Amino acid sequence: MATFTQKMAIRYILLAFFLYTDTGIFARVASFGINYGQVANNLPQPEKVLELLSTLKITKTRIYDTNPQILKAFANSNVEIIVTIENQILNQLNDPQQALQWVNTNIKPYLPDTKITGIQVGNEVFTELDTTLIQYLVPAVINIYNALVQLGLNTNIHVSTPSSLEVLEESYPPSAGSFRSEISEIMKEFLNFLSKTKSPFWVNAYPYFAYKNDPNQISLDYVLFNPNQGMVDPNTNLHYDNMLYAMVDAVTFAIAKLGFNGIEVRVSETGWPSKGDSDEIGASLKNAEIYNKNLLRRQMKNEGTPLNPRMRLESYLFALFNENMKNGPTSERNYGLFEPDESMTYNVGLSSFAKSSNPSTSISLTSSATRTKQASQKENQSLFHWMFVYLLISSLCAFV
Repeated sequence: MATFTQKMAIRYILLAFFLYTDTGIFARVASFGINYGQVANNLPQPEKVLELLSTLKITKTRIYDTNPQILKAFANSNVEIIVTIENQILNQLNDPQQALQWVNTNIKPYLPDTKITGIQVGNEVFTELDTTLIQYLVPAVINIYNALVQLGLNTNIHVSTPSSLEVLEESYPPSAGSFRSEISEIMKEFLNFLSKTKSPFWVNAYPYFAYKNDPNQISLDYVLFNPNQGMVDPNTNLHYDNMLYAMVDAVTFAIAKLGFNGIEVRVSETGWPSKGDSDEIGASLKNAEIYNKNLLRRQMKNEGTPLNPRMRLESYLFALFNENMKNGPTSERNYGLFEPDESMTYNVGLSSFAKSSNPSTSISLTSSATRTKQASQKENQSLFHWMFVYLLISSLCAFV
């Protein structure tokens, strides 16, 4: 049995480890990411975008393709990237050799310098207007994963696909969550893959759309994360004070009803438009600022949902920039936290993460030289942390 002195020594070692690694109270928001869309003709170069993300200390982003310019620009940075396979080429990936060629061309050349952590096979395929695409989804997912395995690249890269909340037939209350009957068989195949590979189920969840479609019945405070009475699920007695968490738990219940447990649900997109057409109720600068600011606050707390309170909810905000070439209503072009000139559309508090920022709307960016120096410092810090872990383990073993 360890003596009192030995126990105290172990406590001090653990305390030191807590303070000197990123697991302490000053860690960045590990569960927060942002979508970097590119449907615009006036966006800054990827190098400038990386500077912006680095200044804001955002270390996770998602892009909607495998843009070589972005993947090269983000090399040797601290930013993790999820890439996307476009819907229109899913049929090609039914062929395992085509999938292998895709990975060899679009993923392998950028590793390990660029931190590619996920591949999204298509986007909202289960609810795509082109219903023929759905038959290609699961084979494409499996073939891409097998290609990664064949090349020895699967360890740090998950394969999945983001789904619209429209995959649900029922979503209220959350415990009633169930998938649409017409996609249930294909969904089972997909969930079986996620379960075997321990990959997450991603959902694009927008409380904004629910409010816009029924503003008289849905509380604005409830969808904006503002203080409100919330709702209690009558079947579970779980209390929900915001719609996003209710949406996520509805998906979790739907997954369980198909016989799968333990699959993590993550939010691939959520956000609020700062501008809209006259019939787009709720789309405003004020509401966008409130929603995204409150979402960020929840992310800083590393919260889980009422159903899974101990599992922090990983969410990716949509979007980094306003995109002037997107089709559809005005709202589609106005989800960005930033304008293309890198000025803030509104301030959600991300500037508090930066070392320096202007008091008005713009962010002061570090130079490329400074960024390179910072990256080098981070690498040295990482090496020090691993050395410290080694010493910690060695010290603990000495008491055995």
